[in-house]
Amino acid sequence: MTKSSSEQNSVTPSADALAQAASAAAKGKGLPPVHLWDPPFCGDLDMRIARDGTWFYEGTPIGRPALVRLFSTILKLEDGKYFLVTPVEKVGITVEDAPFVAVDFTAQGAGTDQRLHFETNVGDKVLAGADHPIRVTRDADTGEPAPYVMIRAGLEALIDRKSFYRLVEIGTHADHAGSRWFGLWSDGTFFPIIPSQEL
Repeated sequence: MTKSSSEQNSVTPSADALAQAASAAAKGKGLPPVHLWDPPFCGDLDMRIARDGTWFYEGTPIGRPALVRLFSTILKLEDGKYFLVTPVEKVGITVEDAPFVAVDFTAQGAGTDQRLHFETNVGDKVLAGADHPIRVTRDADTGEPAPYVMIRAGLEALIDRKSFYRLVEIGTHADHAGSRWFGLWSDGTFFPIIPSQEL
């Protein structure tokens, strides 16, 4: 008895198989060229990235940081959906908020010369600026801010609470889009957080 095409497509690679393929594809110390890979979709994997940055596989936290780091290097965002990709496979995963968490930052300089360097929970390091913008959304009901910094290729990191409090302490007021805003300078770019009049 032959399987239907939908049944055949329901077979997805395991996390171990993906890890092996990702390891084989990663050459050197740089990130794999996922932007060059366009493999066929193999279905959804029972993998989830929680809002706090914890990765789960089949409901269990992945306890090996090296494995989480490996998976994070083959993460790709396409049409608002997240996938793990190798040269031959693409599987969908669930991301509750942002795929990464910015767990720390360092600030160099001051005022318009300030440079903010962020580090994520999986070891990525970026300098906030035009190519790695900071944005802040606010909950429509509570007004609670949710700050993010772009890491790469549409993949953002949620800036953790302790880091955001530190950022607010070094924030400043500046003109932006015809209004006065409280925000942050980094690498020559001003990132608005909240209108000055609301403070």
